[in-house]
Amino acid sequence: MRARATAATAALLLAVLTACGGGDGDSSSSKPKPRASAGKEKSVDCTDESLDQADWMEHCADEAGTGGDGTEGQATGLEFGESYEWPDGLKVTVVDAKVFTDYDPGLLESAEPGKTDFRVSLKLENTGKAPVDLGDLSTIIEGATNGGEASFTTFEKGSQPLEGRLAPGVTVTKNDDNVLETRYGRKVVVTVQRMSDDFGLEAPEFTGEIAG
Repeated sequence: MRARATAATAALLLAVLTACGGGDGDSSSSKPKPRASAGKEKSVDCTDESLDQADWMEHCADEAGTGGDGTEGQATGLEFGESYEWPDGLKVTVVDAKVFTDYDPGLLESAEPGKTDFRVSLKLENTGKAPVDLGDLSTIIEGATNGGEASFTTFEKGSQPLEGRLAPGVTVTKNDDNVLETRYGRKVVVTVQRMSDDFGLEAPEFTGEIAG
């Protein structure tokens, strides 16, 4: 009896082990295969002006201009007072647009009937590592309601045109003078363009109203 009990016990144990092994004896097919480990991503400094275009497009294009305030890097849908930052660290904010009335009579400046003279203020901050040429910046200003494009002009008093160089760590406020036919209303879209051979830089758009 003792020998038969021992054999039965061994047979039962073998059956249990066979069932746990999947029945076909090949347990390797039921085991999850190890995933190939991802290679270490190439470290790229997206603010490096010597970075070649292929590396920038691969590693930086999706994050160009992204900042921590939720608005930097978003090229459209911006409002006056919000900011956009280009990959090299130049940040622009369209602060406001105001009707201009402080004419210089000595220069025969005056308002023309049917037109709105206004001045746009732009805040510029260089958070990058190299000086920036502000002469590369320009604006296109269009009516946001029923069309129309403003004409560029310059009013003498208080003029701070987009020119000169901006050193790293420096913030300035410049302005841009324009004339828009009154039939196009006061709501405008200000597009800030930047001339550059690097990476086809975006031109952010800011929407707001001409105050005053």
